[in-house]
Amino acid sequence: MDYLSQYDQETYIFETVRRRFADQGFLNAYDFFCIIIWKANRAKTKIAQRLLKINKFDTLDDAVKALSKGIITASEHKERLHYLLNDWGFQLPMATAILTALYPDYFTVYDVRVCDELQDFHNLKNMVNFENIWTGFLAYKQQVELAASEGLSLRDKDRYLWGRSFSRQLENDIRKRFSKGDKDNE
Repeated sequence: MDYLSQYDQETYIFETVRRRFADQGFLNAYDFFCIIIWKANRAKTKIAQRLLKINKFDTLDDAVKALSKGIITASEHKERLHYLLNDWGFQLPMATAILTALYPDYFTVYDVRVCDELQDFHNLKNMVNFENIWTGFLAYKQQVELAASEGLSLRDKDRYLWGRSFSRQLENDIRKRFSKGDKDNE
């Protein structure tokens, strides 16, 4: 294991994990959970328990291999998102993070910070009808593509909007002196 590569999780995921997935047609548990932790470290235990429960897998590697083989065998991107949401019970933010890591030229991470920057799409995560989710996600993706500078990849546009949100929040926190009672500062 090259432990130095683990320091920059995003590079590891978008270079090593994505390439390995494309080459072998599945992920192992380690690589899969790098994606999960990158998106939301707090969710790893709950996701691990759910994966083992579905079809009663004996190991996380078995569950992740089955899940990831299903992703790669799906014939289109819409089917991939449907598969993660409906067959594996992922929420839209995590499902899009997984798919963004594996297909960064097509998917973008559905994220509340980006919704804030776009001033829209906050309710997309609460929808239940898949066709509405898909239509909403495509509109979200289009707005991500339009909101950042031309010439950037979809992944860079996503990072740009997230970074702008982070920067604005930090500037606001500093201006307010990280005052107590502000829910973002607790």
